[in-house]
Amino acid sequence: MQRACLEFLGTMTPADAAHDLSHVKRVVKNCAYLTDIEDANAFITVPAAWLHDCVAVAKDSPQRALGSRLAAAAAVDFLSGTHYPAEQLPDVYHAIEAHSYSADIKPRSLEAKVVQDADRLDSLGAIGIARCLLVGGHLRRPLFDLEDPFCDQREPDDSLYTIDHFYAKLFKLPATMQTAAGREEAHRRAELMQEYLENLRSEIA
Repeated sequence: MQRACLEFLGTMTPADAAHDLSHVKRVVKNCAYLTDIEDANAFITVPAAWLHDCVAVAKDSPQRALGSRLAAAAAVDFLSGTHYPAEQLPDVYHAIEAHSYSADIKPRSLEAKVVQDADRLDSLGAIGIARCLLVGGHLRRPLFDLEDPFCDQREPDDSLYTIDHFYAKLFKLPATMQTAAGREEAHRRAELMQEYLENLRSEIA
């Protein structure tokens, strides 16, 4: 299954460098870890993790909220052409459609919860910082607001500034985690990000 998924993904172009194959592999790794701890069905979670971003929709696209549904449909279409059991396709579809933050679809199954957590963990910690800055550069957004870099006296607007994304979304992720193991790791990674911002505040003061 891994080889087939890799071959399929090789035909796709990622939306940006933060959603490339290395991101997918990290999500698969996170997913395998959470699947084992939570005793979820790996035959659903792992293919869903491999294929969760198989349709590329740019972060600033008006179609962004539809991206996970498009990926779910493409994944099921692909898996239908393999020896994957047809009766489990709806479970894979739901796990993929529900992983997206922007889609705001509540995960109904343990497997969907695991895949959602696995993907969100890659938005946190050291790799989360790197990916956030990478996307901000891709979108040509300024790093921060010169007058109020850390949103101390204004509402964050991540359509304008990259650092605002920490406050608009990333620091909210730990509270959305669906599994105990995912929540624990999310809080650890968020603390690292807070330390980064404290150091950044000191350096640019």
